[in-house]
Amino acid sequence: MIPVVSKLPQTGTTIFTVMSALASELGAINLSQGFADYDCSPELIALVNKAMKEGHNQYAPMAGVMALRERIAEKTEKLYGAVYNPETEITITAGGTQAIFTAISAVIHPNDEVIIFEPAFDCYAPAIKLMGGVVKSLALEPPNYRIAWDMVKRLINQKTKMIILNSPHNPTATILHKEDIDELSALVKNQDILILSDEVYEHLIYDGETHHSMARYPDLQQRSFIVASFGKPFHATGWKVGYCMAPAYLMNEFRKIHQFLVFAVNTPIQYAIAEHLKNEENYLGLAEFFREKRDHFRKGLEQSRFKLLPCSGSYFQSVSYRAITDEKDADFSIRVAKEFGVASIPVSAFYSKGIDHHVLRFCFAKRQETLDKAVDRLIRV
Repeated sequence: MIPVVSKLPQTGTTIFTVMSALASELGAINLSQGFADYDCSPELIALVNKAMKEGHNQYAPMAGVMALRERIAEKTEKLYGAVYNPETEITITAGGTQAIFTAISAVIHPNDEVIIFEPAFDCYAPAIKLMGGVVKSLALEPPNYRIAWDMVKRLINQKTKMIILNSPHNPTATILHKEDIDELSALVKNQDILILSDEVYEHLIYDGETHHSMARYPDLQQRSFIVASFGKPFHATGWKVGYCMAPAYLMNEFRKIHQFLVFAVNTPIQYAIAEHLKNEENYLGLAEFFREKRDHFRKGLEQSRFKLLPCSGSYFQSVSYRAITDEKDADFSIRVAKEFGVASIPVSAFYSKGIDHHVLRFCFAKRQETLDKAVDRLIRV
């Protein structure tokens, strides 16, 4: 064997892969990984088929099909009042993860520092490290996982290049509030700090709350990469289609990397989504669709010994199990899968230091019968 020095020596298989594999092996209900167990829109599938039959089967333009970029620009202006040029400021990507990796690759150099908030989605830190950057993490605490901006201020120095935000947040289902935006704006004013805003759950906001996209705030918009996804809202995570929006000076650097990662994204699916977006209800109706699932799942879990944590967005529900056991969350999640047949994600996996608050994350993007069956098992824990 030829010796290989790993670029990510501390990185193993993601917790999502591990728990989904365990669920499959045990025949457990998989509420761990974030994907639906029901089909996406038949209309959307028909539109993909239509695009294929019309001959849209060759490479798309590197930046994406123009019709889709135009729909995204229209949607963004309508929702957030932000104007993006589809020619120079929007790029279609192979899912949100690729967009995040590309944005980090485009601007982070060795020894640049990037602030992330933990628990954090697991693709942020590895991408930073691969570019030679330094991860500066700030640990948030349940039940509300609010950002302590005075602590963020202490992390900022001359080497700080980027702050990564995620709202609605995975795994905690919390969201940014207007006071967070005010604190962030004051913090980065007159600083050469970029923002990477992971907004893949932008349409999954509940209880009359507002999605505070970076696109709403001109000063923040001009320093932000905004990442979104079609896989999550349209129940088609396997299609891996997302996008990135950024001012032209940032998008120019983004595309330099993008062209050598994937070059272009699935052509017929881009045409289909562009057509699907013409009906606003296909994305504006998502909040109510998932709110009903959230409320149904929460009502069922109220019969259990789990303590429900707030859920303001996304399709995840976190629960505390302190009233049940003092086991480590990784051990407890495995035991729940083995003994009760429901797979979850231990939230300590989202902390670089494995901080364990005795919290599990469940995905409720499932059929009602799936959720009911899971609840029947979980109330026995």
